Amino acid sequence: MASIINTNISSLTAQRNQGMSQAALSTAIQRLSSGLRINSARDDAAGLAISERFTSQIRGLNQAVRNANDGVSLAQTAEGSLKASSDILQRVRELAVQSANATNSASDRQALNQEVSQLVAELDRIAQTTEFNGQKLLDGSFGTAQFQVGANAGQTITATTANLRTSQYGNNRVTTTGPGIQSAAAMPFTFNGTLTGDTVAINGGLGSANITYAVNASAKDIAESINLVTAQTGVRATAKTEVQVTFDTVGAYTLELRSDSTSVETVSFSISAIQGANGLSSAIAAINERSSKTGITATLNGAGTGIMLSNTTGNNIMIGEAVTNAGNVTMQKYARDSSQALVAVGAPVTMLTPNAANFNYVSSGYLVLDSDKSFAVDANGGTAMVDTNSTLRKVSELDVSTVLKASDALQTVDSALSFLSGERAKLGALQSRFDTTIANLQVTSENLTASRSRILDADFAAETAALSRAQILQQAATAMVAQANQLPQGVLALLR
Repeated sequence: MASIINTNISSLTAQRNQGMSQAALSTAIQRLSSGLRINSARDDAAGLAISERFTSQIRGLNQAVRNANDGVSLAQTAEGSLKASSDILQRVRELAVQSANATNSASDRQALNQEVSQLVAELDRIAQTTEFNGQKLLDGSFGTAQFQVGANAGQTITATTANLRTSQYGNNRVTTTGPGIQSAAAMPFTFNGTLTGDTVAINGGLGSANITYAVNASAKDIAESINLVTAQTGVRATAKTEVQVTFDTVGAYTLELRSDSTSVETVSFSISAIQGANGLSSAIAAINERSSKTGITATLNGAGTGIMLSNTTGNNIMIGEAVTNAGNVTMQKYARDSSQALVAVGAPVTMLTPNAANFNYVSSGYLVLDSDKSFAVDANGGTAMVDTNSTLRKVSELDVSTVLKASDALQTVDSALSFLSGERAKLGALQSRFDTTIANLQVTSENLTASRSRILDADFAAETAALSRAQILQQAATAMVAQANQLPQGVLALLR
């Protein structure tokens, strides 16, 4: 090896290694002090890019968890108000049941109605004032909202709250009179109407269904067919038959009646007056004595001018006269309008004496269709119903000031309770969905955090070893630089 002094290669080599160990030492110290394997892009450019994408996802997911928790809070707030509203409606129902009792006077019912009015006003106040973070929830203004429950655009949960103003829900009703009164038939109690078999489409809030009924089906038969698909449509049907009977003179009468049974019941009575409770009491009593066999009950009509015959199941009421009566008997079919007031249907039919032998008269019933959601009836050209949309009987219009109104209010309250229960169920399902979403987001965030950690975080065992190695190399390099710097001293020996 040549002896030179201008260039100390050994020193340069030692210095270079010393610099490398110094850089390694600095890197190890930086990683150990920060806990990160990647402190700048030069450490691992690709790893840094990947970890930054993970960071975006993780932070987005964590915020989405907070968003979903806010959604749970909102749903709980709305559901709490719905529970309070349901409790109020339960009290209103109690008052309606109480008002429908015959022991109450008009003043009693008025007092009950005043409490109902106050409770309904409170229902409306709850709907108007329930809010979350300044947003009204139950007055219809909230509508449909999107909850961001993901780290990326479009990852949302849609929530809707109904309008619970008392003018916006209640009982949706359709009343149909069916075919009119049918008169004289050739054979006893043979239906001589024009009702033919038909299909009726019920388009309810839950879905649609076609109802097929047979030729000459009674209101009861049609109601039963509708109720078979209530779970599909959400529409319930009740049927009733009401016929007014009036007499044109006092004396003895014999009528043949049939409704629920297949056999004819003969009812005889004498009336002392053609109107009024006293004059018609014997007729009412005689008919009611056979109610268990005929299914027909008799009451004095509202004006006191005749007898109202009713069948609460909706079977046809059939009336005949086999013997000569004291005078003519006139029948008039009635139904109920949307307010449950009696309305005459068709023209009256009179059994003339003495020519009424084998006269037979059939009155069909009417249907009342109810649902807590709006619905429509498509009669398809049949005679039992007509195309119509349901009419909302609002909670805001609840009235228990009379027996009839109290009974009618029960249907409205029941539908309102069903509606609120459905809305509460929706909110409960929404909370459950939020809870599931939160759990999923937390697991995803945890897994992404672990993935980012494997890329970004420092391995302390490895970095500690690297630190020790760099320190030893640094010390060794420093010593070797000193040794290398002494090498030119050997050249001086040649000069001595």
